[in-house]
Amino acid sequence: MTVTTNTPGYADLPRLISLMTGDDKHHAAAESTVDVLWVLFDRILRISPQAARDPARDRFLLSKGHGPMAYYAILAAKGWLDEEELAGWSSARSRLGHHPDRIRVPGVEISSGSLGHGLPIAVGTALGLRARRFRSRVVTLVGDAELDEGSNSEAIVVAARLGLDRLTTVVVDNQSSTHGWPGGIARRFETEGWAARTVSGRDHEALYEAFTRPHPGQPLAVVAVVEPKGAH
Repeated sequence: MTVTTNTPGYADLPRLISLMTGDDKHHAAAESTVDVLWVLFDRILRISPQAARDPARDRFLLSKGHGPMAYYAILAAKGWLDEEELAGWSSARSRLGHHPDRIRVPGVEISSGSLGHGLPIAVGTALGLRARRFRSRVVTLVGDAELDEGSNSEAIVVAARLGLDRLTTVVVDNQSSTHGWPGGIARRFETEGWAARTVSGRDHEALYEAFTRPHPGQPLAVVAVVEPKGAH
């Protein structure tokens, strides 16, 4: 398949997302992640279609896999997908499902949508890369309500104990968590030994600074706060 040669930018993302219709339930979940995803793919992660099989590439794991419209839009903007595919997403003939499939969709590292798995997988991925002496960065994106899953609590504990300083967890906080944490989300990570930073999930410069400020010896949690949209 030939990928379009004109390179879309951030301003094109609303148009690309608008090509994907039929999932009104999860549209807000996608919209809440678009700025974080753009900063990661545009300025932080060392990943590209040309280096898709490079064992030393950075890894991005979308744990918040329901409603992946923003994710698909950014994959199209960055050359992984032809934007013509977006309009037919979730159809019987499309490889772009309501949950991303790592076998079928270029650029997707894990199949996700069943919540609570991305951070544990990211811990294992970071350990494996460290064992191979790669300095690759591993970033996983979770939702605030997703942190209610017990598997995340175990992963938070072990990641800090093992000093996985190449691991970053982005928590998109749209205030949809049922239970919450005393002191807030960042405090939950800090208690276990993570470096944690809370910023606006719409402020690209604040996000960039949070992702790039050093945190030696500690995994990093970036809490990206967005306005409530009724999504989790």
